[in-house]
Amino acid sequence: MKKFKLDFNSKYNLQTFLFFIPALILMIIFIFGPVIAAFSFSFTNLQLTGSAALNTKFIGLDNYARALTDSRFYTSLLRTLVFLIFSSFIGQQVLGFTVALLMKSRNKIIRRFTGSCILAGWVCPEVVVGMCFVAFYSRNGVLDGIFSFFGLPSIPWLLAFPMVAVIVANIWRGTAFSMLMFQAALDKISPSIIEAADIDGAKGWHKLFFITIPMLKRDILTNMILNTLSTLGVFGMIFMITRGGPGNETQVLSIFMYEQAFIRYQLGYGTAISVIALIIGLSINYMYLRLLRVNDLSTK
Repeated sequence: MKKFKLDFNSKYNLQTFLFFIPALILMIIFIFGPVIAAFSFSFTNLQLTGSAALNTKFIGLDNYARALTDSRFYTSLLRTLVFLIFSSFIGQQVLGFTVALLMKSRNKIIRRFTGSCILAGWVCPEVVVGMCFVAFYSRNGVLDGIFSFFGLPSIPWLLAFPMVAVIVANIWRGTAFSMLMFQAALDKISPSIIEAADIDGAKGWHKLFFITIPMLKRDILTNMILNTLSTLGVFGMIFMITRGGPGNETQVLSIFMYEQAFIRYQLGYGTAISVIALIIGLSINYMYLRLLRVNDLSTK
């Protein structure tokens, strides 16, 4: 295949490049601009009120040193990892794959109906999902109604199991994306491979663990990358359901950053926390990309 090479001496290539300039400008303004501003603010003592709001000074790595010596930061980081592992790695991945696998052998009507129901949660904004789950978990809410129907005692879910509550909410909202990813991946598997496995006497579980899942390694890792980025950025849903409480039981890094920047007005410190969260997300995704590369080399 002939590789494309941009030649500015070519009138056609130059015109093609000019069409990208408006999109490039918008990306610089709305994507790279805020990132550069956040990095810049994280090295200052910027505050929203007080003397530091008028006389902002460069303080170097003081905000980062403060975060790395703050016990609340490590507590928030631990809760973020718990939220990420159970709602993204386990919940959305496993449930999304299971739903996609169950829908593969169903007719089009069932697939469309089930897919539409699951997608309804994904297209809803985080705030709307949060408000729905507040009603779902509240006293005399839907969940308590189900428990009382079966004669079970009422449970204050948002007080007794707040982290479980937000994890379930995030799984409900994000499973649709994983389902779509795995549906597309499963459709790529040639039926002849499954037929050959049937002829060889492979059972359902054997086909799943020794044929289907190995063939989807790249898709699984790609889905994990996208799920990690979206889960680390979850803020509105958790804020609407628990506001990081009760106490600090659901205070993940995004909530902790918001508290420092917009409640305590320490914008410089808050942006430093957001930069650390960005670095953590990039580090995790780098490991995924390394696994993808190893997987590609092993299949050659």
